Parts: sequence; structure tokens; C-alpha cells
Amino acid sequence: MSKRDPNSPARKPAPAKPAAQAALLGVGLDNTDGHKRITTGEQFALVGGSAETHERMAETTIKTFEELKRRDKRLENVDPRELAEILHKSTPR
Repeated sequence: MSKRDPNSPARKPAPAKPAAQAALLGVGLDNTDGHKRITTGEQFALVGGSAETHERMAETTIKTFEELKRRDKRLENVDPRELAEILHKSTPR
């Protein structure tokens, strides 16, 4: 067993592992009117797009979070394949 140098600073405990974080990012690239559209929420950001595209992204995002809540899941721990299925199902046709 090694002795600690009494003049060296005490060791700090390792920091706790931060909680998992996740967010959705929607980017619309079809804007031709020069209007800057930005919609943000606690776990999402939607930027750009025409008025129609931005509205579709917003609707998809809202329906996606509603479905996650219905399934009692959170964005940070849902399986990526399941999230893809939910996004596909939530996209307006």
C-alpha cells in the first residue's frame, strides 16, 4: 500500500455520469421567400423551409412526441429504429 503525500491535494471523486440527452433537429431547404422560420421546444429545433414544409415539420414533431408519451418512452432512451417508425407514422401525407 502506497502512502499519500501529505502535501498533495486530496483526490476528487469522479464526476457523476451526466444524464442522457437527445433532441430532434428539422431542417427545411426549400425556402424561396426569404422568410426565416425557426421553431424551438424543449427537445427540438426546426429551422428553415417554406411555410408548408415548416408546418409539416412542426406537425410531425408534435405527433412524434405525443406518440412517445403514449408509449411511455422518452426521446433519450427510445430505440433509433422505433423512433424512425414513429417519425414515419407521424409525418403528414
